[in-house]
Amino acid sequence: MKSKGLTGEMIAEIFGTFILILLGDGVVANVGLAPRLAPAGYDWVTIALGWGFAVVIAVYVVGGVTGAHINPAVTIAMAVKRDFPWGKVLPYIIAQLIGAFLGAFAVYLIYFDGLKAAGMPNVWCTGPGSVFGQTFWGGGAADAVGSYSMVSAGFAEFFGTMVLLWGVLAMFDERNVGLSGNWGFFMVGMTVLAIGLSLGGPSGYAINPARDLGPRIFGLLVGTKGLFNGLYWLIVPVIIPAISGAVGVFVYDWLVVPFLPAKEA
Repeated sequence: MKSKGLTGEMIAEIFGTFILILLGDGVVANVGLAPRLAPAGYDWVTIALGWGFAVVIAVYVVGGVTGAHINPAVTIAMAVKRDFPWGKVLPYIIAQLIGAFLGAFAVYLIYFDGLKAAGMPNVWCTGPGSVFGQTFWGGGAADAVGSYSMVSAGFAEFFGTMVLLWGVLAMFDERNVGLSGNWGFFMVGMTVLAIGLSLGGPSGYAINPARDLGPRIFGLLVGTKGLFNGLYWLIVPVIIPAISGAVGVFVYDWLVVPFLPAKEA
């Protein structure tokens, strides 16, 4: 990868995370507010596909500059176990939060009419009050989220973020099966798709603190209610992914790396 120093890397992380949220929150808004098909045609699969391909596009656009972390959980994990400079961790996270905030702003501009008509619902972030609760589970969003405890949501985030790191590590590990060319970037998005389809229900699968917190802050500023009620917003989509990403790297190094073939000289 080539870069123009930390400034260029931060711009890439801002841009990549902007794309991620533009398309990711965009599909949530599209499904929840402006369906163009019969209700049966827009469902959780649409959300998961939208987020998966949002990751694909984002990492292809800026992957050549930074590897497209676009996720503090990835940045922290790489610093803990993959020699990523600790001095770059905070700048990367700040850049990711800025990009996520700007991505939410773009979604706001695109879907303003629908958002305004619906009372500025939560299309921004996961957890209680998110618009997909009513769209996909029937009844009120509060009732839908209430079917899972914060503990269950926390476990979903913990394992989902570890799976994300396992996929990232394996796809770019030359000693493992590896992926030729730049197919690894595509498969990162498919990993996110798999997480959404299999593990996303209890928490909405943030698996990315910036993806959740940046748009959440934006949503607060434009009048979406209840985004910072209680401690759910801090514990489940922020603290747990930040920790579990690093745990995922240790698990990969314990259970996979020692048994891979030696690297050819």
